[in-house]
Amino acid sequence: MADELELLRGADPVPPDGPHFGDGPLDHHAERLLAQLLRDRPAGRHRDRLLPGPGRVRPGPGRLRLAWGLVATAVVAALTVTPMLSGPNTTPAVAAPRPLVIQTGSTPVPLDRLAERAAAAAGADGAPRLSKGTHVQSWSMGMSDDKPPITLAEERIVRWRADGSHTELVVATDPRHPGRPVLSDAGGEPHLLDDGHVLVDQTYPPSWSDAPPQSPPPHDPARLRAYLTEAQYSDTPLTTPQLLDAVAVLLDHWTLGARETAALARLLADTGGLRPAGQVTDRLGRRGQAYVSDGPGGRRMLIMDPATGAVLGLETTFTADEPEVGVKKGDVMSYSAWMR
Repeated sequence: MADELELLRGADPVPPDGPHFGDGPLDHHAERLLAQLLRDRPAGRHRDRLLPGPGRVRPGPGRLRLAWGLVATAVVAALTVTPMLSGPNTTPAVAAPRPLVIQTGSTPVPLDRLAERAAAAAGADGAPRLSKGTHVQSWSMGMSDDKPPITLAEERIVRWRADGSHTELVVATDPRHPGRPVLSDAGGEPHLLDDGHVLVDQTYPPSWSDAPPQSPPPHDPARLRAYLTEAQYSDTPLTTPQLLDAVAVLLDHWTLGARETAALARLLADTGGLRPAGQVTDRLGRRGQAYVSDGPGGRRMLIMDPATGAVLGLETTFTADEPEVGVKKGDVMSYSAWMR
């Protein structure tokens, strides 16, 4: 299948560094071409998303029947193919997302400047306030010794109530391919689920904790650093990769307000080890500035809103081939995209 995918990618007329989408980008000409190929698809092949959110593509009228042909097959397959694991009786797997691509010719914004913008945004009227809970889409690669790697995709919303109870809703979803099946590893074995299939829908009783990451994060950079260190159960200062991992834990528990966002941006700017890389479009269609850190555990790319300094996403990719588990350098290990 790898050879076939390479042939399909070679036939794809869309440049891999195109700016319109970060994952399988389309320029406007390619969008028009794809729109011409998708006509009168039979009813029932696609249903609405359970959780509408930014950057998602819904089916429009008139996209109902696929016009088959050589060009149609090459373009559609290159953009939406769901590869099969090798072997006649193996489980179909959702393809890992391609690494995000920095827009060619874009100007990197230093973190110091972004921290200044975040501080200015924190002082504006109506600035967002801190709230407990999260809304995140995530992709993670599952690996084992006896099976090829698979990519698990889900969306999670956690909301807390005034009495200390909270709800958690998790659905199987992949914004790259709305309506297509995705994988779950519930029960220890990967299996296909419909897009929008509810994995978890639960209400938890009241609970309180004064320990990070359950306790509210401070909006002072020095105190926030200590908070993140404690959240990682570390007795020593965090390295830059460890700090980014701690940021992901924080954002999986809290939706930061403008003051906390400013403190985090200043903390990251003062830490060092993050290289400004330029503009990128994340997997929800949002424009951001990318900052890269190489270290143990892979290359981490942090995507931040260029106006407010808010963290939009974090991507981790492999920095070396690991043939024993079937991954190559540059493969996406995990990705999270946080929303308000």
